[in-house]
Amino acid sequence: MRVVAILAGLLLAVIGVRFLVVPDQAARTFGLAKVIAGSELQFIIGLRDLWLGGLAVAFALLKEWRALALWFGLGTLVCFSDAAIAATSSGRTGPVVFHLVCGVACAVIGALSWRVGRV
Repeated sequence: MRVVAILAGLLLAVIGVRFLVVPDQAARTFGLAKVIAGSELQFIIGLRDLWLGGLAVAFALLKEWRALALWFGLGTLVCFSDAAIAATSSGRTGPVVFHLVCGVACAVIGALSWRVGRV
């Protein structure tokens, strides 16, 4: 469980770095519309993903299972919201499916984290 949570946090941090390094490409990959003035939005998304990924890694390393369960529970809502944004922004199926799958994965990992924390 710990390794899965760490990998999920690292994946989110990598996505955050990608938004900071190549914002336009990351925006297209994750389903944002092609026409966005400046890169401010991508930088906000990048910073959000970077610090939230680090927080998940920290919770897992510290074995804070209830905090990790809450993190993944809220992450589920964010992923489903991101799917809705991608669907209305670009309408591309790939990014929408990616966000939906991530939402389901967050829900499962969150439930497992909660279960581990109760032991």
